[in-house]
Parts: sequence; structure tokens; C-alpha cells
Amino acid sequence: MAIGRPTQSSSQAPDTGAARRPSRARGIPEATVARLPLYLRALTALSERSVPTVSSEELAAAAGVNSAKLRKDFSYLGSYGTRGVGYDVEYLVYQISRELGLTQDWPVVIVGIGNLGHALANYGGFASRGFRVAALLDADPGVVGTTAAGLPVRHMDELESIVENQQVSIGVITTPPGAAQQVCDRLVEAGVTSILNFAPTVLTVPDGVDVRKVDLSIELQILAFHEQRKAGEEPGGGDSVLDRAPGPVRAAAAKLRRAAGGATKAEPAKGTDRSAQGRAAKTAAQAGGATPAGGEGDLSAVMPA
Repeated sequence: MAIGRPTQSSSQAPDTGAARRPSRARGIPEATVARLPLYLRALTALSERSVPTVSSEELAAAAGVNSAKLRKDFSYLGSYGTRGVGYDVEYLVYQISRELGLTQDWPVVIVGIGNLGHALANYGGFASRGFRVAALLDADPGVVGTTAAGLPVRHMDELESIVENQQVSIGVITTPPGAAQQVCDRLVEAGVTSILNFAPTVLTVPDGVDVRKVDLSIELQILAFHEQRKAGEEPGGGDSVLDRAPGPVRAAAAKLRRAAGGATKAEPAKGTDRSAQGRAAKTAAQAGGATPAGGEGDLSAVMPA
């Protein structure tokens, strides 16, 4: 099924920067594309405060990058600023919006209208950024027919007709992980070619379909890593830390302890020099007291640093 292109926004500005547009054959690196929304957010805030121009240093600080990287990124857009003046804020807002495709209207379907689906449906930032929630979909009879953000929740059986009639090419998955792949497959079969996945699972898609994953638990785990380092705690180091760990982590630690204890009872392999084992044990004890060959010692002796 052919997917139509998004409709042109009536507020689109004339393409005054066409002469400065870089060659499409050269392309824009993915890392630069990932930073463009950061620049746009910072520029939009400046525009709302009626700031006419901004230096690369000021904009880089607001976006959280260094100024050299910002200037390199903008060179791919064909925008180099004016020495002593900086960048024109309004023009950059338009230029980045055009490059990201935000000067067009992108219909979006959200599948899975639980708490997260409701929150996304009510998010007011979609419309101002070029996205329109075209439909809310769910398979639960208790949810279908309810409303969220003024839109009725429709049944998944209507997915294909909605995608075709609304010219949808972007789908958002907020289902439980067990249903995410099936929903993804249906979206792809219906003609959706870009998917934003909030389900904590990895989706398999064919070539030509782009998936962006948002996993809040992973981001929290990364923050936990940094908090542990700031607190000076060693990874896996000691019962006081493990006592506060989630159940699965404590179970894994107990399994490692049992495995380590069992290893000390095993007979040495045939032909093993027992005196060599004794020397190894003595060396290990002098080095730090850890039992060799996976002995009973501290958990840090059997877990990687």
C-alpha cells in the first residue's frame, strides 16, 4: 500500500535559504540529526523571548554541546552565521524545522491507551512541533470507546483503514512488552514506516522501517550507575549493598555464591599438581585474601569489577 506524503502546513515560510542548502548527496550524519532537536528547543526558547541573534557559544551552552561541534553541525545545513553577529534565531528555527520535516503535518497513531498512552495523548507539545495525533488504538474492550484528549479510543481492527485514510506513517507503541512485536508487525503491514517504541522490548522490523526506542528503566539504571560511583560504592561489593538490591539481583548473587562454594569441593583435574595449587592459594591470599578457583570468599571475587 502506498503511503501518501504529509500535507504541507499553511504556516510554512517561503524557502529563502534554498541557495544555501547543502547538497543532499552529501547527507547529514546521524549524530548531527540527533542533535538538531536540541538546537531547535534552545532556539525556540530564544525566539519566545524575542532574542534576534545568538552566538555559537551561547547556543551551544543552551543545547549542552561544545561550540565547535555546533558550528560543524550547522555547516551541514549550509548555515555559517555572521562574524561578530552570530546566527539569526528565526531563520535557524525555520531551517532546522524544515530539515527535520517539521514544516509539514505528520499524523501519528498511538497504540496502547494505558497510563502512558493517555499521558502521550494529552501531551500538548505534539501540535506545536508538527505532529497531529490522528487516532488512539487499543484491543481491550474495556478501553475501546473511552476518550483521551478529546479523541475516542478505537479498536485495533480499524488500524489499517486509519493508516490509509489518515495517511499515517508514524506509529507510537505504548503496549505491554508481550504485545509490542505483534502491534509492530501490524503497523508495518499497514504501511507505517517509522515507529516510536515505549515498550521495554527490542522490536524486529524489515529494512526501510525506522524504530526509535524510549526505555525509561534503562535511563534510570544508567543514573543508578553514576549515583553508585558518586557514593563511593564498589559494584557488587558487600552484603550491605546487596541487601538493598532488587530480588532478581540478590537471587543472582546467591547463585554465584553457591557456584563458588561448590567449586571448592570439586576434585582437582587428573594430573593436577597439588603443590602448584597450594602455591597459587598462598599467592592469592597474599594478594588480597580471595580464595582461588572460585572459592567461598567475597562476592567481589567472582563478579567482574
